[in-house]
Amino acid sequence: MSRIIATAAIRGAHQYTDQARRDLAQAIEAFGPQKRVEFPNTAYYLPLVLALTGLEVKTLADVQKALEHAESLLPPVPTNELWLPYLGHALDAGVATLIAEEVIEALKYLGGQEPEAPWLGFTDDATLRTQGIKLVDGRMPGFAACVGALPTNEEAVVLARSLQERSILVFMASNTNGRSMAEQLAEEGVEMTWDTFLVPYGKDTSAAIHALNFAVRAAMTFGGIKPGDLEAARKILLYNKERVYAFVLALGADHDNGQLLTDEKYATAAGAINFGFPVISDVKIPQILPRGICTYEHVVSSVPRDQIVNKAVEVRGLKLKISEIPIPVPYGAGFEGERVRKEQMHVQFGGKYTEAFELLCGRPMDEVEDGKIELVGSDIDEVEEGGALPLGVIVEVAGRNFREDFETVLERRIHEFSSWAFGVFHMGQRAIVWVRISKDAFAKGFRLRHYGEVIIAKMHEEFGAIIDKIQVKIITDPEKLAEPLETAKGIYRQRDERIMGMRDEDVDTYYSCILCQSYAPDHVCIVTPERLGLCGAYTWLDCTASYEMNPHGPNQPVKKGEVLEPVKGQWQGVNEYLQVASNGNLERFNAYSMMEDPMTSCGCFECITAILPETNGVMIANREYTEMTPIGMTFSTMAGQIGGGIQTPGFIGMGKLYITSKKFISADGGIERIVWMPKELKEEIRERLEKRLREISNADLIDKIASEEDATTSEELLAFLQEVGHPVLEMEPMI
Repeated sequence: MSRIIATAAIRGAHQYTDQARRDLAQAIEAFGPQKRVEFPNTAYYLPLVLALTGLEVKTLADVQKALEHAESLLPPVPTNELWLPYLGHALDAGVATLIAEEVIEALKYLGGQEPEAPWLGFTDDATLRTQGIKLVDGRMPGFAACVGALPTNEEAVVLARSLQERSILVFMASNTNGRSMAEQLAEEGVEMTWDTFLVPYGKDTSAAIHALNFAVRAAMTFGGIKPGDLEAARKILLYNKERVYAFVLALGADHDNGQLLTDEKYATAAGAINFGFPVISDVKIPQILPRGICTYEHVVSSVPRDQIVNKAVEVRGLKLKISEIPIPVPYGAGFEGERVRKEQMHVQFGGKYTEAFELLCGRPMDEVEDGKIELVGSDIDEVEEGGALPLGVIVEVAGRNFREDFETVLERRIHEFSSWAFGVFHMGQRAIVWVRISKDAFAKGFRLRHYGEVIIAKMHEEFGAIIDKIQVKIITDPEKLAEPLETAKGIYRQRDERIMGMRDEDVDTYYSCILCQSYAPDHVCIVTPERLGLCGAYTWLDCTASYEMNPHGPNQPVKKGEVLEPVKGQWQGVNEYLQVASNGNLERFNAYSMMEDPMTSCGCFECITAILPETNGVMIANREYTEMTPIGMTFSTMAGQIGGGIQTPGFIGMGKLYITSKKFISADGGIERIVWMPKELKEEIRERLEKRLREISNADLIDKIASEEDATTSEELLAFLQEVGHPVLEMEPMI
């Protein structure tokens, strides 16, 4: 490592450990050594300390131990006489820096220093898992840690948009001469949330630690790596080098003050290099070009800002899939969650304002003209700013390999494809669509034909194996919308009846989903007609379409073979596939039981079902619920126990739709075993839950399922169940 960089990094490490020691002394004086210290809503204590040392920091006394470990790694600050050209010294200083920074940031929460807008602070475990599916399915190929600021707000916006277009998650921390990139974006009205791929952590350089403790939790959550010793720490760092494609953009140039990279930034960069995350800078600093810890170069500097993203992608080795679509606005997954508020809106469709629907149907080849876009009614340049129009989007496709079953799969993707366009907000599907187009998008020239261009281009790109032709009709004339809308509603009803009628017994082939193996190498989902993937995103029909599109992809047909356990749901063919796909780590699984050889979980699950032995029933917690549950654990704590591709009898991860499936833990008593779930989840699925309970002639059970308003401990829950007469009390024991 360059002597200048190493010296600065070691100086910065000493400064951070000194600051952490001072902050700790003040905290102990104020609260005492046994005061609990933690980040909000995580099962990983101080995640980076846990990952790199195995130490579970629970109290300020434990923080003392963590700092002692950091100080043991600190090399002396080099002098001309002392200097040794040894990479390890600077890397050790980097690890010490990260530990000290995590202590500093955790103590802020203890002192009541909650992050204020635009800063988001620590990422909790629920958010980590929500974003996990984007990491594993390729929507989010990597992340950039942007440290510092740009010379101008305009350049900050250009950098952010460039990263968003490539679907790269952007973490922002630190500042340059008191200015931060996040503040620059906020001043320009750029929306910063997880959904827009722009995440502002904090103004201090130490806030960059949140990007790295996000990375180590990815290894522990999805990779199933259990922390505890140096070998585990090595595995976590290698996991990040090989699977988490991240890099640091060290932004240190200022028009008035020149280069402003500090010792603290050098030290933080040295810490990131331990993960295999290279540093790319717009500042002229010494470079470290030989390969070693990083896949390619370690530090690349003096990169022009208009080239810095492409250079970072090259140095980190990211494999990007960029859509070239002939529209006048930027396009990429990073814009999917962008909101268009009323004051930003040029025009809107649907919602509570007008009728709006989307329908995709297969047609004979000779009835579809590929690339045709027809507009029936007014375009958005014919509407007064802030106005509303009805909207009908009819997508007709034709292909020799296309089947009717694929219609709903492709139709659902209209949401994703349209909302990836900058300035286009899209919610809902079918006849509950709500679309807004921003003033910015309109000013750049976006019109309704571009909406059609997006759909056609992405459908061809994603579904080219089954689609040969696509045409789009867009209707904004209210008189000509009524009849197609009624036709569409009739088709929706027919589809629901067809899909709801499918049973596991009706097919001889299930599908695998190993998308998450990029992060959880041993996990395998087996998707059946009555059990969707545990992330909630992939149904049996989705997997069927996926295989048709890509026969060598993550969704493979799995022949059921001989039935081994009809009640528990175990088949010879599935077991044989499982043994191979799990790298020999799993021999069998039962599709309908959570008590014996249940399906594994990666970490992306929407819900966890857990046994409550005292009640003879099960509770369900969704990842949005962060409070304590009757089992005595939060969602995050449970998730930390069952993720990573292991079988955990008594616990299963699952998608929300599975709750009302006829096969929901049917070998263990089924839906009547449910005794508790958060009120929010109960209300979200109420309609489907009531329908399912009517089917089993137990409609009043819905009021006998407790929520956090009724009980938060097992004792309170048991009393509630006895009071309401829940049938679970009379059922066969689960254990």
